[in-house]
Amino acid sequence: MSYEVRKLPKKTVIIISLIVSIAIVIFLVQKTLKEQRFAEILATLGHTNITELKIINKLNVEDVQTKLKSNVFKVKFFDKDLNQTCIGFLHKEKDDLYSKDFDCK
Repeated sequence: MSYEVRKLPKKTVIIISLIVSIAIVIFLVQKTLKEQRFAEILATLGHTNITELKIINKLNVEDVQTKLKSNVFKVKFFDKDLNQTCIGFLHKEKDDLYSKDFDCK
């Protein structure tokens, strides 16, 4: 038994390639904008001169006593002023206030 393989039409290949390239561009733009936003937040918390910012994780948490939901971001960056790599948590409260818990080594 012999099977024939049909080639995809050129138009379909172009459309698929276009959709994939648009998705990659959107992903990279969102990643860049998120890193810039967190760099600004870290600057307000006292870490102004940073590089190699990486957002590792985002957790949705709820306070047991007050039942308020908030977000916790795990971030890693290199602080040029301290000349150390810092890793830790940024806690976003309900009023868009951020608190930090970093360990710099």
